[in-house]
This record gives sequence, C-alpha cells and structure tokens, in this order.
Amino acid sequence: MTVFGAPLRRFEDARFLVGRGDYVADRVLPGALRAVFLRSPHAHAKLLSVEVEAARAIPGVRLVVTGADLATAGIGSLRCANTLAGAEIPLREPPRPCLATDRVRHVGEAVALVVAETEAQALDAAELVAVDYEALPAVTDPLDPSGPALHDIAPDNLAFLWSKGDTEAVRDSFARAARVIEATIPNQRVTCAPIEPRAALAWEEGGRLHLLCNGQAVHGMRSQIASTMGLEPEALHVVAPDVGGGFGVKNVAFPEHVALLHAARRLGAPVRWISTQAEDFAASAHGRALHGTARLALDGEGRMLALDVQAVAEMGAYLSLHGPHCPTNAASTAMGGCYDIPAIRFSVRGVFTNAAPVEAYRGAGKPEANFLIESLIELAGGERHDLRARNLIASHPHRTALGMNILEGAFPERLQEAARLADRAGFAGRRRDSEARGKLRGFGLTCFLETARGSPGEWARLRLLKDGGVELAVGTQSNGQGHETSFPQYAATLLDIPPEAFRYVQADTDRIVRGNGHGGARSLHMGGEAIRLAAAALLASARTAAARLLQCDPNALHYTAGRFTLTDCRGLDLVEVAALEGALEGEAAHGVDLVTFPNGAHAAEVEVDPETGEVALLSYLAVDDYGRVLNPLLLRGSVQGGLAQGIGQAMMERIAYDADGQLLSAGFSDYAMPRASDLPELRVELREDQPTEANGLGVKGSGQAGCIAAPQAVMAAIRDALGADITMPATPEKVWRAISSRPRAPGPR
Repeated sequence: MTVFGAPLRRFEDARFLVGRGDYVADRVLPGALRAVFLRSPHAHAKLLSVEVEAARAIPGVRLVVTGADLATAGIGSLRCANTLAGAEIPLREPPRPCLATDRVRHVGEAVALVVAETEAQALDAAELVAVDYEALPAVTDPLDPSGPALHDIAPDNLAFLWSKGDTEAVRDSFARAARVIEATIPNQRVTCAPIEPRAALAWEEGGRLHLLCNGQAVHGMRSQIASTMGLEPEALHVVAPDVGGGFGVKNVAFPEHVALLHAARRLGAPVRWISTQAEDFAASAHGRALHGTARLALDGEGRMLALDVQAVAEMGAYLSLHGPHCPTNAASTAMGGCYDIPAIRFSVRGVFTNAAPVEAYRGAGKPEANFLIESLIELAGGERHDLRARNLIASHPHRTALGMNILEGAFPERLQEAARLADRAGFAGRRRDSEARGKLRGFGLTCFLETARGSPGEWARLRLLKDGGVELAVGTQSNGQGHETSFPQYAATLLDIPPEAFRYVQADTDRIVRGNGHGGARSLHMGGEAIRLAAAALLASARTAAARLLQCDPNALHYTAGRFTLTDCRGLDLVEVAALEGALEGEAAHGVDLVTFPNGAHAAEVEVDPETGEVALLSYLAVDDYGRVLNPLLLRGSVQGGLAQGIGQAMMERIAYDADGQLLSAGFSDYAMPRASDLPELRVELREDQPTEANGLGVKGSGQAGCIAAPQAVMAAIRDALGADITMPATPEKVWRAISSRPRAPGPR
C-alpha cells in the first residue's frame, strides 16, 4: 500500500475537533494540589529577604518554597547546553537558580512557589509573601550593555564573543570591491506565543519522580532537570501528552519544572501548575533579538565577493539551553542564504540584559541569517531581481564559505518560477491602479535557504501486536505537526499495510528508549530514517518467523500487502505471524548528522495607505523545494503556519521593554499577532525535482521554512512601496513616519 505522497487528512483531528484533546490541563490526579509562583515586579533588584510565615498560615496552604529552600535541598542551577567551542571570549555561564536567591534579573523571575489545596488559596497566600527588594538600575539596551553587572562572571555583561570565517579573505575582497552595501539590520525580540501556555503536573510514585508537561523534547528535558536536582536520569519519568503549539519555547526545561518536582517530593502529593499567558510573556523565553551590522562587497559586474556581519545577540538575564547556539553556530549554517559568496566572516557578541532569556524560536538563527543577506540586496537599489539571479548558487554540490555542503538544489529555477507565477511582469500595471486610488503598492521577491537537521541521529521501534495492530514509537515529537498521521503514513508504505493499523507512541521516557524530540525541522529527516530502518528490521524478523512456520527458505517468500507468500500460494499475514510467534518488533537507531537544505523563492505584494501608514498584504506566493513530499496537505499547512508567524514578525510583532526593564508587551492586548483578516491566501507551490540523498526518503525539513522566508519577502514589498528603508515590525505608525520623512520614487524591481 503506497500512500507516500497522498494528502491524507490528519487522524488526530477527529479528537481535536470535538474537544477530546489530551492536554496537561485536562489531567487531574486525585489529591492534586495547585501551585502558584510569586514573580518579581522588578527588572533588576537585590533580594534582601523573603518572609513566608504569613503565607504559610493561610488555610489550605501546604508549602511555600524559596530559593534558599532549594539551595538547602541541594538543588543547583539550570544549565545551558552550549559551550561555543573556539569562541574568542569563551561562554560565561552564570548560575540560573530555579527560584531567585541573591537578586532578581528580569520582570517575572520566580521568587517563591506556593502550593495549596486550591488555586485561590495559593493566590491569596502568594500576596502575603513579603519580599524586600532593593531596586537596581536595569541594563536594557543590548547595543550599550554598560551599567551594573548582572553577574559576577561577566562584569561587562558580555556573555561571549564568537566568530567564524576567513577574516583575511573577507578583508582582501572588500579591498578590491567596486561597491559596498552596508546597513544596520535589527531582528527584533519576539515571543513564540503558543496557544497553550506552559503547564506541568509533578508527583512521586514508586520511588521515582514523574513530570507530565507540555514539552517538545522529553529526553533532553529529563537530562536537564535530573542534572539540576542531582538525580540519575532514570529516577525521573517525563511524559508529554498533546501539546498546543511550541515553536521552540517548549523545547527546554524551565526553573518551574524543578521547583514543582521538589514540592511534589516534599509533600508526597501531586502538584499541578498552569501558567497564565501573562506569565509566559514575561518568564518563558523570547526569540530572535539579533542586531546586525552587515556589509556586502560587489565587483563591477554585480557579483558578490564577500559578506561581513558583526552582530549583537541578546541573551536576556540568563543563558537558556539553546540561547547561545541560535545566533552563532545555527545562524552561521545559513549565513549568505542561497547565494554564491566566496568569503564570509560572521562575528557575534552575546550580551546579558535585564530581560527574559532568549531561546530557539521557529528557525532559530536561520531567519536572522536569511533576513540579513536579503535586506542587503534590497538596499542595493537598482534591479534587485537581476542581482539575485546573477549570484544564486547554480551548480551542486556547493560548499559554502562557512563550510556547509549543499548537495542539490535549483535556486535560479525557483526564483524564475516565483517571478512568473506572481506575475512580476504585470506589477507595473497593478501599481498604476493603486496610485489612481491614492495608494502605494510594492512587490517583493526574495529567496530563502533553510539548514534542517536539529540534533543528529534518532531512534524508532515498530512492534507487531497479536491483535493485528502495529505500535510505532519514535524519538521525535509532535506538538501539532501531524506526526500521528504522517509517520504511520510512511510506515504503512514500508510495511504495505493500511496506515490505520498503527498506534503511535511518542514523548514518554519510559516507552521511548531515546530520542531528540522536536526542533530544527528534523522530524521526518531524522525520525523517518529511523522508521525506515526499524521497518526493515521488523520485516526481516517477521520473514524469519514466517519461514520457520511455513518450513521454507526465507528467500522463497514474497512479501506484499502485509502477507508473505510462496509460489504454491501458501502464506501468512503479518497478523498471523504475530499471533503464532508472539509480538515481533524491529528497532533501529542511527547517527546521521547530515543537513538538508529546503529552499525557495517567495513573492509578496502589499498596498499602503499613505494617510494612515496601514499596510495591506494583498498576495503571497511560495515556490518551495522540500525534496520528496510525504503528505502535501500537511506540508502546506505547516508552511502556511510558519508564513503567518513570519508575516507577523514583519508587520506587527515585537516584545518591548522600557528603559527600566518593565515589559510593555505583556499580553495579547499589547502584542499584536496576525489574524485571518490580516492574511491573504498563502499559496504554496511544491517542487519535488531535487530530492536529497541525506536520508533514505529523499525528504527535506519543512517545519521552519515559512518563518524563515516570509519576513524578507514582506519587508521587501513594503520597502518597494515606500521607496525607503524601514525596520521590522512595519507598524502603521512607523510606515507613516517613513512616508513623511523620506518620500522618494521606488526603484525598479
């Protein structure tokens, strides 16, 4: 049964659409207590004392925990996973307490945990925790982090200085350049804002701690938490049920997880916590926050010679698990985008500020890298389309200046297809129509290059059950992507049985031997390869068993449609083999570390009202290469979701702090996100003419692509309409001011 390539509808939607999803908030254990965190109202302050006696006296309160209590219990700091080997100034990792001890360093940092029989009691008690703060000046400008040191280990608030590339080659190329384009290109701080905020349920049972949480990488989270609590990993069981979106913020353990497990262990009772959206805005993690000064060297014929990027990356108050990796090593893999640039140098200064930590957000460094090169091309003026076409990588394999080996691609073809399908030739007429109505119209056509892999290697197991079902367990993890459909769809193709026969298992450290979860558009690339190997192992085991039962040579058996047969028509179905032999299984792990390179060209068209600065996104087209496509329906949905997030960053999203470190965008009333009425049809054209050899499926990752591609396409269209530069987010006020201060005719596309 070949269902590879079929647009199967998601199996899991049958329960989601009728309200039968299984989320953390739906799980209530008997006797579960409610947890509330008291959080700092200050961005930066000494913590002189935390008095909890009045809170403990509230009826129903079972426990109040402070940072001192955790330290006494031997609970350490939540650690960052990165080392940034080879950095010019090595990574300075300060302690990150799970409840504040000596200081608070950002608004929303947890100071105390209150556990009570009801949420109301816990909230009342939290108000009675008396905290004596001594306010300190806040460090809020990442470009000028001078001021009081946030951590003793970093007296200048510098977290690291990292660079990659050939400095001498870049210098020589700029010396002989006919033209240099230079610009400061910020990529503002944003938040992931999943529809389901963080939540967890912690308890102790059978001599082990258990954590039910809406995480995206349960094995990695277990390792983080166990290390912090001084446990062996096997002493902690981590499970994730359905997860209502993550986009990176749920990839990691948080201080709250550790504090909750400590409370559950102390009380011998389950402890339940559901974050509010306001808590998540202030205290989970933010994304992007990379401020680049970039230079592009061109020769006399418009050929790119070199790219030099000097960037400042906001780390926030502490180093989150992947925080230092995103703007450095991750961003470097896509630096230069789809273009053949012989020499690149990329340098990043990581800085501490009094803000929430920065973590991976959909794309994790790749959106920032692509936005830098595409913005430089836009700012070059003249015929930007020709500049792109002249410099796109045209032959493969191609090794980039920073060491990535791109084995396949058709970058020039994607650009020309997008230009044709978006009717670039007819844009001048559409612009005249807009001008006749007093509006400004702009057209943007840009490219993107994703580098997809995430953590290398993956594990899978296929187990044939006696009742005819097949248990499919994979170490990757879905948080809305549709793995319950796509993975059985692939396994069904491999085993030649219906996809409905599979029972999908994920996100349970007891049932999954190991796995690297979600992140980096890795699921089908890494998890699919593990499934392919596990299916081969299962069929080999089943073939041996069938041959023994049929008293024949295993090589004499022909397998099709879930059945082994001989030339004399004798045979056995897989279900019969399992019934006679017991459960059969195939397990496989691999260490593949190859990267795939999803890519494409995107076109956006906007119309601007010069009286108000309001921007209407009129059309959006993506012409993308994701290798072979397993399920085009799910793939398009994934890409469209990423496009919506990228469009949101371009036009409206921004996490803002004031000069005192107070969070101004503390919820959806202050943080704009795109609604359906803000978006046109997001047209996604798929091209399968460049399958990858990095895995046995020929697939490339698609989970992050839309978020990587959309910002530059939309901003190019807005710049074209204005005839002026503008930074993200292009809010109506900012657009109106750009029109008022820099009126000039737009250049040719």
